[in-house]
Amino acid sequence: MKYTTLGPTGTEVSKLCFGTWRFGHVSDGVVETDETQAHALLDEAEALGINFIDTANRYGDPPGTSEQYIGNWLEERAREDFVLASKVGMTVDDGSGRNRDGLSRKHIRWQIDETLERLGTDYLDLYYIHRLDGQTPLLETLRTLDQLVEEGKVNHIGASTMAAWELTELLWTCDAHGLESIEIVQPPVDATLQNWQRYDRLDLRRYLEVCEKHGLGVVAYSPLAGGFLTGKYERDTDAPQDSRAALDPSNFERKYLSDRSWDVLDSVRAVADDLDATPAQVALTWVLEQDAFPGGMLPVSGARTREQLSENAEAVELDITDDQIRRIDDARGQPLLGNAS
Repeated sequence: MKYTTLGPTGTEVSKLCFGTWRFGHVSDGVVETDETQAHALLDEAEALGINFIDTANRYGDPPGTSEQYIGNWLEERAREDFVLASKVGMTVDDGSGRNRDGLSRKHIRWQIDETLERLGTDYLDLYYIHRLDGQTPLLETLRTLDQLVEEGKVNHIGASTMAAWELTELLWTCDAHGLESIEIVQPPVDATLQNWQRYDRLDLRRYLEVCEKHGLGVVAYSPLAGGFLTGKYERDTDAPQDSRAALDPSNFERKYLSDRSWDVLDSVRAVADDLDATPAQVALTWVLEQDAFPGGMLPVSGARTREQLSENAEAVELDITDDQIRRIDDARGQPLLGNAS
């Protein structure tokens, strides 16, 4: 495993972040990753040298299950060996009560204590705004997060998916009021994604330009395009039975399937053949090669099996040439940042 800094901070993290959204997640009545399976995956991550673990208070059924699985696993380990990231802002139950989501001081204060209790720790290394709620004044949210840093409950503040102008407003508000600022962001980034075409209101290039200008660290989620870039899908054939495309075909098609996406996958496969690697490893390496940000761009990789996680971790060691990156960018139609050459 290779290591870098967590964005502009001094915290050292593995260049692959282990994502745990599947922990306790129920799909079609079946738990995708139960606690025994989750602990086996965490064992594998530890063995591979992955020290950066991503979760959220919303992950699992019921919400918080992912954090609980991780906390139970950590009981027999040294907390300081791991960098833990979680999130706040999305609904944490059936929504029938008041203040069950959003970024109000009341909700954040409630949820940070719930998250810390489930994880069995006194603090988080990184706490993300999961989504803006469109209701709470930004100053209320940011002052509350600033207080959590002052109290030692949170080391660094992050922000996940939002528009470039919203991220800019967050940064400006922190600066104008002398508050602890956003240091890390977590947008979806994969080789097929261009200008956030699958997300309303959002423009990936503008968002990343803001990150580059302000020196923010970037931790990319869904770097394998929901599994599309693993190479398990074929044009004009049915999706594998247990895949996300089979479980939610209309949503998967809307998000990931286009002629350009298939062109990108073809290019990723060709590069993988050249390197004697897998498409997943090449897709992750493409993300790792986006080096315009402090610490580089770090992919969040989930996995169903230990073998998948081990395969993904090998991407950190893959040697890819500039020409091979350009071949993928040509299939995309442009590089992630800058002008097409």
